Amino acid sequence: MKVFGICGSPRNNTTYYVLKEALDKLNNHGFETELFSCFEKHIGPCMHCDYCLEHKKCISHDDMLEIYEKLQQCDGLILATPVQSGGISSNLSAIMDRTRALEAVDYNILRGKIGMSIAVGGDRTGGQDFAHLKNITYFMIHGIIPVSGGPFGSNLGASFWSRDSIEDIKKDNYGFESLNRTLAEFEKFLKKYID
Repeated sequence: MKVFGICGSPRNNTTYYVLKEALDKLNNHGFETELFSCFEKHIGPCMHCDYCLEHKKCISHDDMLEIYEKLQQCDGLILATPVQSGGISSNLSAIMDRTRALEAVDYNILRGKIGMSIAVGGDRTGGQDFAHLKNITYFMIHGIIPVSGGPFGSNLGASFWSRDSIEDIKKDNYGFESLNRTLAEFEKFLKKYID
């Protein structure tokens, strides 16, 4: 089974580190994984011009083309975002909006895949839950089955407190507990609904 992880950070720093850790764990459990980082990539906003409805492709030709391909191929999707202004990054927001062109080709193209959320905040309560809710809303809109870490500490997904440094995020034991719980549920869902 294939898992595609999207790092919505404009930098390869704390969010990238956590997503890479998650994908490495899945890889060690036999999943094929791939990571897309927004670092040094160009993904413009959706113009909402409806070009895709008529032509079955997006009018913009940028790094989103790689994401379109990977979204179609994957069985599971992990959205990882830094918390910015109390929510997801603008990079991840653009990716979400641009998915519209993919579904103009096939309305059900993402339906039934399994989705998981990772949110990394510079503060412990910096907006991680709001970021998770946006990711979960995206999953629901596109027919992707959202997975949480369950009712005991990872209610919406894996939440981290980075204090804006790699050294500090590595010490966030509670964050990694939330990641492990969420990954365990993610794997269960993939095996139950995809395998």
